[in-house]
Amino acid sequence: MAQFNRAVASLPGRERIARHPHGGQVFIHATAEETAGAYGIWETFSAPGTGPSRHMHTRETEVFRVIEGSYRFWCGNEMIEAPVGSVVVLPPNVPHHWRNVGDSMGRMMGFVTPGGFEHFFVELERAEAATPETILPIQHRFGLVEIGDGPDP
Repeated sequence: MAQFNRAVASLPGRERIARHPHGGQVFIHATAEETAGAYGIWETFSAPGTGPSRHMHTRETEVFRVIEGSYRFWCGNEMIEAPVGSVVVLPPNVPHHWRNVGDSMGRMMGFVTPGGFEHFFVELERAEAATPETILPIQHRFGLVEIGDGPDP
């Protein structure tokens, strides 16, 4: 495996831009290739009332830091209110989801370790249409398991 021995910089205006399945914009700041597989980092923007459906990652620990807005996370049977400044760490193989529960655009930094999942957003952006038929194979490649309905946001 390659060594992670040089800085990675994501400069304003030069981010790699993709989309979340729920329509929010994603700026990718660092990839597994740039960090010798250690992690991936992105910034996610979400409109009020939006967020991913209940799912779990089979490979990664996922970390979010709320920068703007107000979020609610569900992890297993636990609900977490996450205002600005909150950090939420989500373990692999545990169903979870989140929502922007505020009344304005929200923004979070997202991290995964090990890296690689950040490419999920790029592949979704490249898909011709965001339908279950196009999304499901992408989810499988990235070890993402859709759980479906969870606790009510």
